[in-house]
Amino acid sequence: MRLALVLGVVLMAAAQPAGNSSFQHWTSAELKSYAAKLRAEEATSKTASQALGNWGNHNASIIRRAADGEAELHENFVDIFVVQDGEASVVLGGKIIEPRNTGPGEVRGKSIEGGERKDLKPGDIVRIAANTPHQLFVPKAFLYYVIKVKQ
Repeated sequence: MRLALVLGVVLMAAAQPAGNSSFQHWTSAELKSYAAKLRAEEATSKTASQALGNWGNHNASIIRRAADGEAELHENFVDIFVVQDGEASVVLGGKIIEPRNTGPGEVRGKSIEGGERKDLKPGDIVRIAANTPHQLFVPKAFLYYVIKVKQ
């Protein structure tokens, strides 16, 4: 778990714009408190998130889900998931069924036709390229960090 967090921070640092020497640090205690807060929120909404930061060309959040997500596609952003707790499956690729634009460069839909299913467990890291349909299936509860990097 610690390796996954370290990798996530390294990936964010690598994506820093040239000339930006700022540094972000989230302690284990802070991240655990976010996770506890999200657990309480997720009980009513089935999905809860906490933004960790937005730095222009990338951002990071911690997300807890207790339900499946919609199919989605980000035209301009790469998603990097760092799994912390629980289990889920992600379907990657294929075609989004009943697609709709939800914002600039953002597409959501009912489901995915085709695609490849991958099971996710704590410690796993997934990189989803821009323009790749993907959808999370969550049998119980799932806690993960998502780092979005502008393509």
